[in-house]
Amino acid sequence: MEVLKVSSHSNPKSVAGALAAVVRESGLAELQAIGAGAVNQAIKAIAITRGFVAPNGINLVCVPAFSEVEIDGEQRTAIKFIVQPR
Repeated sequence: MEVLKVSSHSNPKSVAGALAAVVRESGLAELQAIGAGAVNQAIKAIAITRGFVAPNGINLVCVPAFSEVEIDGEQRTAIKFIVQPR
């Protein structure tokens, strides 16, 4: 499964384009975000992606979950969004 990392500085439209491409290619993608700003950008990107793929008859759903990641030797809690067609 392709993991796309989103930061608070990510452009939601760019993330949406990448997410749409991954969903069309493999049918399943994961967005990973750490922090409130990154989660905000990820949610915006998912909403935009739904608009991108809807004309192709793809209805996306998103399943949020927590994930533990290691950054610079520290354990951090990330929110991951598993995005797939319904």
